[in-house]
Amino acid sequence: LGIRLAKRTIQRYMHSLRRHPPRGQTWSTFLSNHRHQTWACDFLQVSTYGSRPIFAFFIIELGSRRLVHVAVTREPSSAWVTQQLRNATPFGVGPRFVIRDRDDKYGPEFDRAATGVGARVLKTPVRAPRANAVCEVFWEVCDESRLDHILVLGERHLLTVLAE
Repeated sequence: LGIRLAKRTIQRYMHSLRRHPPRGQTWSTFLSNHRHQTWACDFLQVSTYGSRPIFAFFIIELGSRRLVHVAVTREPSSAWVTQQLRNATPFGVGPRFVIRDRDDKYGPEFDRAATGVGARVLKTPVRAPRANAVCEVFWEVCDESRLDHILVLGERHLLTVLAE
């Protein structure tokens, strides 16, 4: 429109639009307060020698950055992912929070299994990869340090590489 405004004029009107600061703690504050009670999970897709995709499901504890559980399959389903959560919590003892994305592979059974071990499921916001940054970093490290230099032959081979 060709109208020139000073920065201070815009600040004055924008300030009046947001009178109340957001309530509660920020995501980074939440993670720093509860990192030893929180697990994060995600999928890693790898192509094999024959260009067939294999999916690796992994769970990481945020406090220690320790890999809690890893499993590999060609066809991940909701029932399979739920069973992997049960395998990661064999005696019914789990974290306080589980962070996951909004993938259809999780499903309502996964949420019920997490609630059964006393965990609250936290879904990451849409298009916010930094909300599950620990899993994203793990994925990049696996990709750069291990999987870029290895030709994966199958499920068992990928599981061995990731376990190391």
